[in-house]
Amino acid sequence: MLTPRGIGRLQDERQPLADGRQATTLARQRLNRENSHMPSPHRSIHARRHAAGFSLIEIMIVVAIAAILVLVALPAYNDSVRKSRRSDAMTALSAVQQAQERWRANNAAYTATLSDLNLAAATPWTYYEIAIAQADATSYIATALGKTGTSQAQDTNCKRLGVRVLGGNITYAGCGSCASFSAADFQTTHACFPQ
Repeated sequence: MLTPRGIGRLQDERQPLADGRQATTLARQRLNRENSHMPSPHRSIHARRHAAGFSLIEIMIVVAIAAILVLVALPAYNDSVRKSRRSDAMTALSAVQQAQERWRANNAAYTATLSDLNLAAATPWTYYEIAIAQADATSYIATALGKTGTSQAQDTNCKRLGVRVLGGNITYAGCGSCASFSAADFQTTHACFPQ
């Protein structure tokens, strides 16, 4: 863009050449120096094009950071989900306890079959399989096992949950890989059964 002052100089400095052209090159260079504070149209297009997007390296860095965050957060998230799904087993074991007490009020001993109690072998949300391991006149053990094909089957701490009623006292047990519970496994409080 030419300033009015620069236009006058350009016209004053024109001199004819031998082939009929006017000598304006020197004058144009002088005007360019005077108007150098104005952006070049070629530079601004290039600068706008570069500022409009991200480079491949920047995108790869963002993807790598996101992948690391997922690798750290996903196991913690899965553990939280498993803990919350344990409530499905606790609800079912509580239903077994109540049904066993109703059964025992009318019979000489606790029952060893869920069908006598009109209960299903799976929990309401089907994350656990319920069973009565043993039953007699004064005690029974009810268990909940993480069902194969669900996330509860991978629960490393509390895949198998158990409730034992012995002489009116309730104790709890839980493990990640045991096949059954021994009498020593049952305690009045257990990490798998938050109070």
